[in-house]
Amino acid sequence: MRRQSFRDAALVLRTYDFAEADRVVVLLTRSHGIVRSVAKGVRRAKSRFGSRLQLFVELNVQLYPGRNLATITGADTVSFYGARLIGDYERYTAACAVLECAERLAVAESGDDPYLFDTANQTLKSLQRCEEPTLVLDSFLLAATAHAGWALSLFDCAQCSRPGPHHAFHPGAGGAVCVHCRPSGSVDVPEEALHLMWLLLNGRMAEARGVAAGPDGAQLVATAHRLTRAHVHWQLETTLRSLAAMEEG
Repeated sequence: MRRQSFRDAALVLRTYDFAEADRVVVLLTRSHGIVRSVAKGVRRAKSRFGSRLQLFVELNVQLYPGRNLATITGADTVSFYGARLIGDYERYTAACAVLECAERLAVAESGDDPYLFDTANQTLKSLQRCEEPTLVLDSFLLAATAHAGWALSLFDCAQCSRPGPHHAFHPGAGGAVCVHCRPSGSVDVPEEALHLMWLLLNGRMAEARGVAAGPDGAQLVATAHRLTRAHVHWQLETTLRSLAAMEEG
């Protein structure tokens, strides 16, 4: 039975060379989840759309399903974000972390749920012009993991629901923990850092920027990012290389 080709919005998550002139392209699509595809002949100088199949580009792609890999038969650029990302190390690594995390989370997403694509795409757009890339990235990480079923409790105790604010955090416990429930390995944190994470989780970016601009803002942003990173690594059971690269920078 002949399979039907389809068109979808997509972001390139990563690519690698394949055969003599082809390239495997891993796509996050809006309506079909992760699609592993091959772009035939794109490494040749006369390729029709090879230059469009790169990171930080929103695409409209035509795909023909295959047994192991779909074939990209067309690709049109919708938005190009790379110009303002590639030249700035912090924005670039934050954008890479968005794509890397999206690929990991897409395994748990159903193909007919556009949330992850829409959120990742909007985050790349925001990273182009934001003043604080770490806040934008952490907002994405917290919201995307919450959508995948790993929402943090950042006010009430994650274990017993005792009302907060609390001053300890453990990623395995699910976020903030009270003095009665805190497991071994919990870290002491200022309640303002947990409040900042709550603002980011709920998309209240203007208020989050206000906290970041305060007298202890830099320290609170750093603490919130460290806790967010610990949460993501705990849930994904792996270290995201792009998040590690942010710390090295």
